[in-house]
Amino acid sequence: MNCEVIDCIDAGTEYCPCHLAEAGECILCSQLQGKCFCDCLNWKGVCIYDKFRNNGSKAKKGRETFNCKVIDVEFLEKSLILVKFLAPHKLALDLVSPGGFIFIRTDENFYFDIPISILQSDTESNVISIMIEVRGIKTKRLLNIAKGQDIVIRGPYWNGVFGLKNIDNLKNGKSLVIAKGIGMAPMLPVIKKLINNGNKVDLIIDKSPYKKLYVEEYLKQYNLSYDEVPVLGEGILTAEIQDIIRDKIEKEDIGLLHCAGADILTYKILDYLDQLDRKDIKTSCCNNAKMCCGEGVCGSCTARFKGHRVKRLCKVQSDPRNIFEGRRFI
Repeated sequence: MNCEVIDCIDAGTEYCPCHLAEAGECILCSQLQGKCFCDCLNWKGVCIYDKFRNNGSKAKKGRETFNCKVIDVEFLEKSLILVKFLAPHKLALDLVSPGGFIFIRTDENFYFDIPISILQSDTESNVISIMIEVRGIKTKRLLNIAKGQDIVIRGPYWNGVFGLKNIDNLKNGKSLVIAKGIGMAPMLPVIKKLINNGNKVDLIIDKSPYKKLYVEEYLKQYNLSYDEVPVLGEGILTAEIQDIIRDKIEKEDIGLLHCAGADILTYKILDYLDQLDRKDIKTSCCNNAKMCCGEGVCGSCTARFKGHRVKRLCKVQSDPRNIFEGRRFI
């Protein structure tokens, strides 16, 4: 019997309990869901209900905003910007791990907050690097970013990757990382974690729609080679990437397959693993939920699943299969 392990990325942290607890919508605590008994979905070592009562039945103080100095801006392509900024040391520490992201804006207008995953957080220099793909109204405002100016950062947030436990638990094993497009940026903290855990990393990159591989200098830090292979064509996995996945699974003891790309790529890879009858392969992937507040309150990140279940994807941490299987897309 398969039992989904639901987790809340903020449970047990300084940001718990949050505003969901005030509204009777806590992800984990049954009593803060309005029930009369104690039946936590996933015990985190602390009692969320007790913390809520001891805090005067109020939410803890939320994430702070910081004015951070931009130290470098590089316009890589018309729609791609690399930004480096100086952050407070604690913020840099909090954003080292896989899944870290922030909200960024160039002025005090909070309506223009944009969630961006961390490419690299250097805790020695306190410099955080992000890669921004310019797509819409909010990101177009970032085209005006200049070296030396201040930007407004809200964070830290941690749920930019699903399957974090699978990444953390793989030690001295073998992993396959498949990245496409802007997914090259958030894959780097994942690669760093895997290597620090003594794992061998095989890396496949599809740089399209970009002209160059703009993370190559970061990969050199890990002495990591890669293969450039097209991974998607007309919405389906290419024959090349299917052959690679099948061969790696058959000939090597792959402990984790990480997908750094759009949801369609993750969905197709999971489906292909099912075709190979290899549901035993652990997976992780990017969290591409549409986010606005980052706290599960606004509803922008919610997804509907079978049985009229709703998951707040900016906070719910789960295995990728639990995110993509049984999901209602309409």
